[in-house]
Amino acid sequence: MLRSSKNFFKYFLLIILSIFTYSLQAIVPKAPGLAAKSYVLMDFHSGKIIAEHNPDMQVAPASLTKMMTGYVVSAELEAGRISLDDEVLISANAYAQNPVFKGSSLMWLEVGKRVKVEELIKGLIVSSGNDAAVALAEHIAGSESAFTELMNHHAAKLGLVNTQFENAHGLSATSHKTTARDMALLGQALIRDFPEEYKLYKERSYKYNGIETPNRHPLLSDPTMMVDGIKTGHTEEAGYCLVSSAMKGNMRLISVVMGTDSKNSRKTESKKILSHGFRFYKTVKPLQAGKELTRPRIWMGEKDQVSLGIAEDIYVTIPNNNGELKAHFVVEEDLSAPINRGQRAGKVFFVLGDETVAEYPLVALEAIEEAGFFGRTADSVSRWFDSLFD
Repeated sequence: MLRSSKNFFKYFLLIILSIFTYSLQAIVPKAPGLAAKSYVLMDFHSGKIIAEHNPDMQVAPASLTKMMTGYVVSAELEAGRISLDDEVLISANAYAQNPVFKGSSLMWLEVGKRVKVEELIKGLIVSSGNDAAVALAEHIAGSESAFTELMNHHAAKLGLVNTQFENAHGLSATSHKTTARDMALLGQALIRDFPEEYKLYKERSYKYNGIETPNRHPLLSDPTMMVDGIKTGHTEEAGYCLVSSAMKGNMRLISVVMGTDSKNSRKTESKKILSHGFRFYKTVKPLQAGKELTRPRIWMGEKDQVSLGIAEDIYVTIPNNNGELKAHFVVEEDLSAPINRGQRAGKVFFVLGDETVAEYPLVALEAIEEAGFFGRTADSVSRWFDSLFD
């Protein structure tokens, strides 16, 4: 039983913020089954998986590999270790006529020529050039094998727990594997971390050395969709794969379809799952970063209360059905100074019906210094007296 206002903010106290209510109208049907080995549909902003099938089954990624190659290149550019104006000497290993690349996608580089990094990036992303992938790998790390260490390092940082890269281009190799979930996370990271590079993924074609190569993503030209990337992939082992991202209003979805049996199938199945997501779900932003949610009592501080809220804007994916989204928060018991700005002090939960659909940390929006001797002594006495009624 709560006997004092000082004890009001106990950790397990649940406080309903009923102002976050959304009127929803239609029943959400089950996501359609797809003719694919595995697939994932993810909301970009919230990270919620809307639909999935075998999301963690390891499969060959084919040219989806180049998403990570591009991610590493962007990270090296951001770190200042390479420049867009760097001229790369094209090795025999990267040369388009190297036997390992027969029948594969190319930028059509020539051995012994020097090509700027900026051009190689376009050849990697738009043309899906295996030669461009190897040329960039050698420029950054000295060899393709050394470059794959960087790829796997970034994969680990991004939480791609079921992914292992053995090369920069995606041709089949023994341990070169990924999953639909990991590819969705990689797509999310590309858009979030390197938005300028991501703009290249919607380019329809790229011309180099007098040869124009098309972007193979089939949904870029579909007028019924809002797709602005990301990548196709195909080998005999992988089948036909497609990662897509599309925007509708304030909602961005990422679909990953792995292992279909044809180009047309990967297009059709991707369109099917994206349409389901946009039709039956929506992304809402119920709370803004920096907005105060509560001011609980604190002990031993220069102030008696601290402002709490969230550190980053919150997004929640909810279905378009009858229900009420509510925000609840809990505050840690006996908060004491000193308190740093951004320090965790509880949690915010979002509940739809009986289901908790998301949770985020509740943090201090201000720093509170420790009180002087007399202030601390007074609070110690108050805390002792208050504990008598617990």
